[in-house]
Amino acid sequence: MKALSLYQDRGTVVHRVDSRSKLLYILSAILIPAVLPGFMPGLAMLALSILILATGKVFGKVLPLVGFSLLILASIVLIQGLFYSGNKQLLFSLWRFGFYREGLLFSGGICLRVMNILCAVSILVLTTRPSDLIESLVRLGLSPHLGYVLSSVLQIIPQMTATMETITDAQRSRGMETEGTLLVRMKAFLPLIGPVVMNSLVSTRERSLALEVRAFSARSKKTFLNPPQGGTANTVIPLVLLLAMAAAIVWRVMQ
Repeated sequence: MKALSLYQDRGTVVHRVDSRSKLLYILSAILIPAVLPGFMPGLAMLALSILILATGKVFGKVLPLVGFSLLILASIVLIQGLFYSGNKQLLFSLWRFGFYREGLLFSGGICLRVMNILCAVSILVLTTRPSDLIESLVRLGLSPHLGYVLSSVLQIIPQMTATMETITDAQRSRGMETEGTLLVRMKAFLPLIGPVVMNSLVSTRERSLALEVRAFSARSKKTFLNPPQGGTANTVIPLVLLLAMAAAIVWRVMQ
Protein backbone atom coordinates (compact mmCIF):
# COMPACT_ATOMS: atom_id res chain seq x y z
CA MET A 1 0.00 0.00 0.00
CA LYS A 2 1.36 3.42 -0.95
CA ALA A 3 2.08 5.77 1.93
CA LEU A 4 -0.29 8.73 2.14
CA SER A 5 2.10 10.99 4.05
CA LEU A 6 5.76 11.94 4.26
CA TYR A 7 6.17 9.76 7.36
CA GLN A 8 9.06 7.29 7.15
CA ASP A 9 8.66 4.21 9.34
CA ARG A 10 12.18 3.44 10.55
CA GLY A 11 11.40 2.22 14.08
CA THR A 12 14.14 4.34 15.71
CA VAL A 13 14.16 6.02 19.10
CA VAL A 14 13.32 9.32 17.39
CA HIS A 15 10.09 7.82 16.07
CA ARG A 16 9.06 6.82 19.59
CA VAL A 17 9.37 10.34 20.98
CA ASP A 18 6.00 12.00 21.56
CA SER A 19 4.96 14.44 18.83
CA ARG A 20 4.35 17.15 21.46
CA SER A 21 8.04 17.03 22.32
CA LYS A 22 8.87 17.44 18.63
CA LEU A 23 6.56 20.45 18.38
CA LEU A 24 8.31 21.95 21.37
CA TYR A 25 11.65 21.27 19.69
CA ILE A 26 10.52 23.22 16.61
CA LEU A 27 9.65 26.15 18.87
CA SER A 28 13.04 25.99 20.57
CA ALA A 29 14.87 25.73 17.21
CA ILE A 30 13.17 28.97 16.17
CA LEU A 31 13.31 30.83 19.48
CA ILE A 32 16.82 30.13 20.79
CA PRO A 33 18.76 31.29 17.67
CA ALA A 34 16.48 34.33 17.42
CA VAL A 35 17.02 35.33 21.06
CA LEU A 36 20.74 34.63 21.41
CA PRO A 37 23.16 36.77 19.35
CA GLY A 38 25.75 35.43 16.95
CA PHE A 39 25.89 32.38 14.74
CA MET A 40 26.90 29.80 17.34
CA PRO A 41 23.39 29.16 18.81
CA GLY A 42 21.97 28.65 15.33
CA LEU A 43 24.84 26.39 14.28
CA ALA A 44 24.44 24.37 17.48
CA MET A 45 20.70 23.88 16.90
CA LEU A 46 21.31 22.99 13.25
CA ALA A 47 23.95 20.42 14.22
CA LEU A 48 21.56 18.94 16.79
CA SER A 49 18.76 18.72 14.20
CA ILE A 50 21.08 16.98 11.72
CA LEU A 51 22.12 14.53 14.45
CA ILE A 52 18.47 13.77 15.26
CA LEU A 53 17.64 13.27 11.58
CA ALA A 54 20.62 10.92 11.19
CA THR A 55 19.59 9.00 14.31
CA GLY A 56 16.07 8.68 12.88
CA LYS A 57 17.53 7.42 9.57
CA VAL A 58 15.67 10.08 7.59
CA PHE A 59 18.47 12.54 6.82
CA GLY A 60 18.53 11.45 3.18
CA LYS A 61 14.89 12.52 2.77
CA VAL A 62 15.77 16.08 3.81
CA LEU A 63 18.50 16.56 1.20
CA PRO A 64 16.09 17.24 -1.73
CA LEU A 65 14.35 19.91 0.38
CA VAL A 66 17.70 21.43 1.29
CA GLY A 67 18.77 21.43 -2.35
CA PHE A 68 15.61 23.24 -3.39
CA SER A 69 15.97 25.75 -0.55
CA LEU A 70 19.56 26.53 -1.54
CA LEU A 71 18.32 28.15 -4.76
CA ILE A 72 16.19 30.58 -2.78
CA LEU A 73 18.85 31.15 -0.12
CA ALA A 74 21.46 31.89 -2.79
CA SER A 75 19.28 34.70 -4.11
CA ILE A 76 18.96 36.10 -0.58
CA VAL A 77 22.75 36.09 -0.16
CA LEU A 78 23.19 37.76 -3.55
CA ILE A 79 20.64 40.52 -2.95
CA GLN A 80 21.62 41.28 0.65
CA GLY A 81 25.34 41.12 -0.10
CA LEU A 82 24.91 43.75 -2.80
CA PHE A 83 22.07 45.99 -1.63
CA TYR A 84 21.70 45.64 2.17
CA SER A 85 21.00 49.09 3.62
CA GLY A 86 23.70 48.72 6.29
CA ASN A 87 26.51 47.86 3.88
CA LYS A 88 29.73 49.70 4.71
CA GLN A 89 32.77 47.40 4.57
CA LEU A 90 33.54 46.00 1.13
CA LEU A 91 34.57 42.36 1.42
CA PHE A 92 35.27 41.41 -2.20
CA SER A 93 34.31 42.36 -5.73
CA LEU A 94 33.01 40.10 -8.46
CA TRP A 95 33.27 41.74 -11.86
CA ARG A 96 31.55 45.11 -11.30
CA PHE A 97 29.60 44.09 -8.22
CA GLY A 98 30.85 44.60 -4.68
CA PHE A 99 29.80 42.28 -1.85
CA TYR A 100 29.79 43.80 1.61
CA ARG A 101 30.52 42.19 4.96
CA GLU A 102 27.37 43.50 6.69
CA GLY A 103 25.03 42.23 3.98
CA LEU A 104 26.65 38.80 3.85
CA LEU A 105 26.47 38.44 7.65
CA PHE A 106 22.81 39.49 7.62
CA SER A 107 21.94 37.06 4.82
CA GLY A 108 23.95 34.32 6.56
CA GLY A 109 21.79 34.73 9.64
CA ILE A 110 18.63 34.44 7.54
CA CYS A 111 19.90 31.31 5.79
CA LEU A 112 20.86 29.72 9.09
CA ARG A 113 17.40 30.34 10.56
CA VAL A 114 15.68 28.96 7.47
CA MET A 115 17.79 25.80 7.57
CA ASN A 116 17.08 25.44 11.29
CA ILE A 117 13.34 25.65 10.73
CA LEU A 118 13.49 23.30 7.74
CA CYS A 119 15.42 20.60 9.62
CA ALA A 120 13.36 20.95 12.80
CA VAL A 121 10.05 20.67 10.92
CA SER A 122 11.45 17.72 8.94
CA ILE A 123 12.03 15.86 12.21
CA LEU A 124 8.34 16.15 13.02
CA VAL A 125 7.03 15.43 9.51
CA LEU A 126 9.33 12.50 8.68
CA THR A 127 9.22 10.70 12.04
CA THR A 128 5.62 11.26 13.16
CA ARG A 129 2.43 9.76 11.77
CA PRO A 130 -0.13 12.50 11.01
CA SER A 131 -2.74 10.61 13.04
CA ASP A 132 -0.43 10.53 16.08
CA LEU A 133 0.25 14.26 15.73
CA ILE A 134 -3.45 15.15 15.57
CA GLU A 135 -4.23 12.82 18.48
CA SER A 136 -1.55 14.51 20.59
CA LEU A 137 -2.99 17.94 19.79
CA VAL A 138 -6.50 16.79 20.68
CA ARG A 139 -5.18 15.48 24.00
CA LEU A 140 -3.82 18.98 24.63
CA GLY A 141 -7.29 20.45 24.17
CA LEU A 142 -7.67 20.96 20.42
CA SER A 143 -11.22 20.53 19.15
CA PRO A 144 -11.75 17.07 17.57
CA HIS A 145 -13.49 18.75 14.64
CA LEU A 146 -10.51 21.01 14.03
CA GLY A 147 -8.25 18.00 14.47
CA TYR A 148 -10.13 16.19 11.72
CA VAL A 149 -9.78 19.23 9.44
CA LEU A 150 -6.02 19.34 10.05
CA SER A 151 -5.74 15.60 9.45
CA SER A 152 -7.60 15.98 6.15
CA VAL A 153 -5.34 18.85 5.08
CA LEU A 154 -2.22 16.80 5.84
CA GLN A 155 -3.46 13.89 3.75
CA ILE A 156 -5.38 15.54 0.90
CA ILE A 157 -2.40 15.97 -1.48
CA PRO A 158 -0.99 12.43 -0.98
CA GLN A 159 -4.49 10.98 -1.36
CA MET A 160 -5.16 12.87 -4.57
CA THR A 161 -1.73 11.84 -5.89
CA ALA A 162 -2.48 8.17 -5.20
CA THR A 163 -5.93 8.52 -6.78
CA MET A 164 -4.42 10.24 -9.84
CA GLU A 165 -1.97 7.40 -10.34
CA THR A 166 -4.74 4.78 -10.02
CA ILE A 167 -7.02 6.54 -12.51
CA THR A 168 -4.11 7.13 -14.90
CA ASP A 169 -3.29 3.42 -14.89
CA ALA A 170 -6.95 2.58 -15.47
CA GLN A 171 -7.25 5.00 -18.39
CA ARG A 172 -3.97 3.82 -19.87
CA SER A 173 -5.26 0.23 -19.82
CA ARG A 174 -8.22 1.45 -21.88
CA GLY A 175 -5.91 2.82 -24.56
CA MET A 176 -5.59 6.46 -23.52
CA GLU A 177 -2.28 8.11 -24.39
CA THR A 178 -0.89 9.64 -21.18
CA GLU A 179 2.79 9.87 -22.12
CA GLY A 180 4.63 11.61 -24.91
CA THR A 181 4.77 15.24 -25.98
CA LEU A 182 3.44 18.13 -23.95
CA LEU A 183 0.36 18.38 -26.18
CA VAL A 184 -0.48 14.69 -25.63
CA ARG A 185 -0.18 15.08 -21.87
CA MET A 186 -2.37 18.19 -21.90
CA LYS A 187 -5.07 16.32 -23.83
CA ALA A 188 -4.93 13.48 -21.29
CA PHE A 189 -5.06 15.84 -18.31
CA LEU A 190 -8.67 17.01 -18.73
CA PRO A 191 -10.21 13.49 -18.87
CA LEU A 192 -8.17 12.57 -15.79
CA ILE A 193 -8.84 15.56 -13.55
CA GLY A 194 -12.62 15.08 -13.56
CA PRO A 195 -12.58 11.57 -12.02
CA VAL A 196 -9.93 12.67 -9.50
CA VAL A 197 -12.06 15.56 -8.23
CA MET A 198 -15.25 13.46 -8.15
CA ASN A 199 -13.45 10.66 -6.34
CA SER A 200 -12.17 13.12 -3.73
CA LEU A 201 -15.67 14.50 -3.15
CA VAL A 202 -17.14 11.02 -2.82
CA SER A 203 -14.38 10.00 -0.40
CA THR A 204 -15.03 13.10 1.71
CA ARG A 205 -18.73 12.30 1.89
CA GLU A 206 -18.04 8.68 2.81
CA ARG A 207 -15.68 9.72 5.60
CA SER A 208 -18.25 12.18 6.92
CA LEU A 209 -20.93 9.48 7.03
CA ALA A 210 -18.53 7.06 8.70
CA LEU A 211 -17.69 9.63 11.37
CA GLU A 212 -21.34 10.42 12.05
CA VAL A 213 -22.16 6.70 12.37
CA ARG A 214 -19.48 6.57 15.07
CA ALA A 215 -21.06 9.56 16.92
CA PHE A 216 -18.26 11.96 16.06
CA SER A 217 -20.52 14.98 16.69
CA ALA A 218 -21.71 13.72 20.06
CA ARG A 219 -21.03 16.10 22.95
CA SER A 220 -19.86 13.34 25.26
CA LYS A 221 -16.21 13.08 26.25
CA LYS A 222 -14.07 11.53 23.54
CA THR A 223 -11.87 8.53 24.16
CA PHE A 224 -8.68 7.52 22.37
CA LEU A 225 -7.74 4.26 20.72
CA ASN A 226 -4.07 4.45 21.71
CA PRO A 227 -2.82 5.03 25.26
CA PRO A 228 -0.83 8.24 25.85
CA GLN A 229 2.88 7.98 25.18
CA GLY A 230 4.83 7.92 28.41
CA GLY A 231 8.36 7.06 29.40
CA THR A 232 11.26 9.00 30.82
CA ALA A 233 12.24 10.54 27.48
CA ASN A 234 8.81 12.10 26.91
CA THR A 235 9.05 13.69 30.36
CA VAL A 236 12.68 14.81 30.30
CA ILE A 237 12.82 16.19 26.73
CA PRO A 238 10.04 18.82 27.16
CA LEU A 239 11.53 19.86 30.50
CA VAL A 240 15.01 20.32 29.00
CA LEU A 241 13.63 22.28 26.04
CA LEU A 242 11.55 24.57 28.26
CA LEU A 243 14.54 25.22 30.52
CA ALA A 244 16.77 25.96 27.51
CA MET A 245 14.27 28.48 26.09
CA ALA A 246 13.76 30.09 29.49
CA ALA A 247 17.53 30.37 30.03
CA ALA A 248 17.97 31.97 26.59
CA ILE A 249 15.25 34.54 27.28
CA VAL A 250 16.61 35.35 30.77
CA TRP A 251 20.17 35.72 29.42
CA ARG A 252 18.95 38.06 26.68
CA VAL A 253 16.96 40.21 29.13
CA MET A 254 19.91 40.53 31.51
CA GLN A 255 22.31 41.71 28.78
